[in-house]
Order: sequence, then C-alpha cells, then structure tokens
Amino acid sequence: MDRWAGILNVSLAQGGPPLRIAASLLLSPSSKTLAVPSVNAIFFKGDRVEGTGDPVIEKLSDSRNIAGMLVAKLGGAANAWVVDASTFAGPFAIYKEMIPSVNSRGEPKRYDPTGFPASSSIVAVLTNCVDQIKNVKLRSKTREAATNKHIPTSPLPTSSPKIVILGFSKGGTVVNQLSTEFAHFSSKSPRGSTDSRFSSSEDRIIPISSDNLLCSISEFHYVDVGLNCTGAYLTDQIVTKMIADHLLLSNKTIRFTFHGTPRQWCDLNRPWIQKEKDTMRRLLEDEVQRCEGKLQVSERFYLANQPPTLRMHFEIIEIMDIR
Repeated sequence: MDRWAGILNVSLAQGGPPLRIAASLLLSPSSKTLAVPSVNAIFFKGDRVEGTGDPVIEKLSDSRNIAGMLVAKLGGAANAWVVDASTFAGPFAIYKEMIPSVNSRGEPKRYDPTGFPASSSIVAVLTNCVDQIKNVKLRSKTREAATNKHIPTSPLPTSSPKIVILGFSKGGTVVNQLSTEFAHFSSKSPRGSTDSRFSSSEDRIIPISSDNLLCSISEFHYVDVGLNCTGAYLTDQIVTKMIADHLLLSNKTIRFTFHGTPRQWCDLNRPWIQKEKDTMRRLLEDEVQRCEGKLQVSERFYLANQPPTLRMHFEIIEIMDIR
C-alpha cells in the first residue's frame, strides 16, 4: 500500500512552540489522497537522550523509525503519529498543552480532566497535520509499496478508525491524562459507536472532536513509563471505577497493556514506579469481572533476565507486542 511519510510541525497557540510530529499515513491507491485507516496509533515520546553514541538508542529515538515500526506491528492499513513534546527544559519533555499541571521538568502535579486538554489538543494536532499534508503535492511524497515490503497489506477499512494510544517513558503521563479524561467524559456521555458522527470518508481519517477521539479509543499502552517522582501510573480508584461504569453502559471494549523492562520496573532508586504500576493494574483487575469482558488488562515484561540499561529502555519500542 502507498503511504505518505514525513515530519510536520504544529503549534497549538499563536506564537507558541511547535510539536514535532512524525507521521506515516495510508494513501488511496487510485487517487494518492489520504485514505481512511483501520487504526490511528498515537505514540507520545519522553525525554530527549542525546550523545550516547549508541546506534540502537539513536535509531529508536528517531520518530520516523518509530512510526514505521508501529505500522509494521499494526498492519499496512494503519496510520502512525509519533508526537514530541512542544517544550523541553534541557532533556526534559514538557507536555504543558495536554497536562496543564506539569512543573518546569514536565512532571504532573495531578491529572485534571477539566476542559479535556489532552483530547482537545490531540484533535487539533491531527487536524493541523492533515491540513498541512493536503497543501503539499501528495504524489511527490508518495512511497511505493515496494519500499515498505516489511509492512503487511490489509484490506481497506469500511468504518471509522479505532484509536490506539501509546506513551513511552514520560509520554505515559499523556496516557494517564487521556485515561482520566475518558473516565470523566464517559460518566456524562455514555455512548457507543461514533460512525454516525461522520458525514464523509474524509471526516473519518482522524477524530473530528475530543468527544469523538475519546469514544474511539480502544487501547492504552504504557511503554516502559517512569518519572523521577510519583505519577507515572494512575492510582486513583475513582478513575478506574468510572471507566468500568462506562463500559458497562456502552458497547465499548478497552484494553490496558503495561509493557516494561528492568530499567523501569526494577529500579531500586525509584521503587515507586513498580509500586504504582502494580497498584494501577490491581485497581483495573478489580473491575474486570464486573465489566463482563469489556475491560481487558495485560502485562508484558521484556528482557527480564538482563541487567537494567538505557539501551533496553529504547529496545522495548522495537520488540514490544501490541497486538
């Protein structure tokens, strides 16, 4: 399948710093215009790591490489969006537009759904990206299927795409914020399929509103997340209960998957990371039976028998199983 692949820069406020987005997007075979994907995978990166001299870390720090890997994992009919924070304090990523409570190091004080900042920002980012792509000559950016032999072909979808959210390292804070927004949005608007909200196939490429984005999320992936303080995982029982309550009233199914390596889960200097992960998993699992299969929770531990290293923290991006 033909694809558009490139780097886009999107500012969410006039004069504000841009977010750097690497995208790998499905094209229609006949018209070379953007096509409706089966899934939009949105991956949030963490802090910057520079000057390691390690080719593996450099490769897996490249957003374009990550986008290609996500498509390879999810199939050729998927779209991949890899998001860098708009602001950095030295190496520290600061997702201030999506998590207004973050401090000067990008660490959240709390996850507050008021105004749904993360979901609203993501819709704005994707919309601006698509608008930019439409303003360039897609044919000049087209990559023939022969250059993507590692990507399996899949039938083109006939319904609106699912949303898969992935947060790597500090990017997990955005997953926490979105989970909180999902819980609070769902408590007020329990609804199922959102296909009827779209008036054309073009509208179905990306979510058209924060409501639509939250309704379309099918999976949350925590990818070796961690902070130098508490808050890497959600430990609010009220939030997990609200998520479960919504699933009981809707046709939705949500999957939470925890992916980790010894780098984060066995860090003796930051024992709260594993404790928070275990707490969040327990809170979700407490709701699984009540949700009658609509809530799924799994955990995957990679490179378990190896000593913790920075390299393995990045290697998980390539080896993780997100199917």
